[in-house]
Amino acid sequence: MDEIRFVAATGAVGAGVDRESLAAALERGPQFIAADAGTTDAGPAALGSGVPAFAKDAVKKDLTEMLRAGREGGIPVIVGSAGTAGADIHVDWTLDIVREICAENDLSLKVAVVRSQQDPDYLLEMLAAGRIHPLAPAPVLNEATIRRSVRVVGMMGVESIQRALRLSPDLVLAGRASDSALYAAMPIALGFPEGLAWHVGKIVECGTLACEVRGPGAMLATIRTDHALIEPIGPGLRCTPMSVAAHSLYENADPYLFKEASGTLDLKQAMFEAATDSSVRVSGATFRPASAYNVKLEGAELAGYATVMIGGIRDPFIIGRLDWWLGKMKEYFDHSVRAVLRLNPADYQFSLHTYGRDGVMGELEPERNSAIHEIGVVFEVLAADQRTATEIAKLARQPLLHLPVPEWKGAVTTIAYLHNPPQIERGPVYRFNMHHVVTPRTEEEMFRIESVEIGSRVAVPAVVRTA
Repeated sequence: MDEIRFVAATGAVGAGVDRESLAAALERGPQFIAADAGTTDAGPAALGSGVPAFAKDAVKKDLTEMLRAGREGGIPVIVGSAGTAGADIHVDWTLDIVREICAENDLSLKVAVVRSQQDPDYLLEMLAAGRIHPLAPAPVLNEATIRRSVRVVGMMGVESIQRALRLSPDLVLAGRASDSALYAAMPIALGFPEGLAWHVGKIVECGTLACEVRGPGAMLATIRTDHALIEPIGPGLRCTPMSVAAHSLYENADPYLFKEASGTLDLKQAMFEAATDSSVRVSGATFRPASAYNVKLEGAELAGYATVMIGGIRDPFIIGRLDWWLGKMKEYFDHSVRAVLRLNPADYQFSLHTYGRDGVMGELEPERNSAIHEIGVVFEVLAADQRTATEIAKLARQPLLHLPVPEWKGAVTTIAYLHNPPQIERGPVYRFNMHHVVTPRTEEEMFRIESVEIGSRVAVPAVVRTA
């Protein structure tokens, strides 16, 4: 095979698949269609709560377009990081949507399901064997952290996707996966250069974000033995050497080196050239195999339960001495919590976020002295249970509303609350607790594969195949 073509249908399943662009890309004879469905950009809530970040109807719409196109072209569809976080609950949620799509569209599919959720006992075994290591600046992992975790997933590379593709599925539905691996797996399995395959995967995984101006459409990639072509499919879309090179750097800690489970993508010799007015030729990337296969772990634990209050301040005297006022508020608040609720500072976390000054960057904000005329204030408290969090917030409602500054005499109202009552119960709050890698004994042991038949001709929906 001299070349392989494939389509990135969207940068995120649920963000939108353009039907006309996907159909136009299908006419070019691609060997597969792929799309990423997850991200840690959405925060730890999806992994901790099990609730995907994208709306079900949006995910269903995108999957419908992709599966129809895949059946029309007779090619597999590959979806990774199902349901945002890629844990078993997210894979099952997505699989149920696929069943709905098949029932509503009279489709029959063979689905290779790849699961990436990790068993705590397995992680404890790996920890005891010295096979788990922190990625800077994470602390050393301990048993307590593993046991506190609600869910932990491992990020698969190309190897498990390649195993799934060997089952000749119509759909590969994977748990947490490297975005680039979805696109690199088949080209590498067919013998195309690893550096090119990984580099192209890195470019197209965000869909048309690699274009000069992002818009509805799809990305068509062609990999050959010594170069690859990146071509956007959609009205008004244009890739340039600058836009593609810029996206090659996107979300990289290092401008040249991008680590994957099986090695490192090296872009030091990468070249970007205009192939046409809207497409780009890339070449020169290499892939350096790792001395050991490592899988990144992502875990989430319950941090507590949160209650928030939102309001705004326009008083120029308060804004003029905002730091003083916030400090006084915190002193008054901490005293009230101790005196009334008998809680110690270790029993809760309290913060006041000010938007209009320092709301985004906090103490790192370089423009702290710009003139401002109004401030948005978000009060947030985190406690071990929802009732305590809300009771603490109620203690803060009145002082936030009336705490004066020296320039005012008599009664003063300081803040306009957005809601009534102002307390909003956010519910459970999660935090990431793992930024580590594990070195498994084999490349297969952390990722489980099963073949599932879906469709009207099928009576029994699952036949399990393990590593």
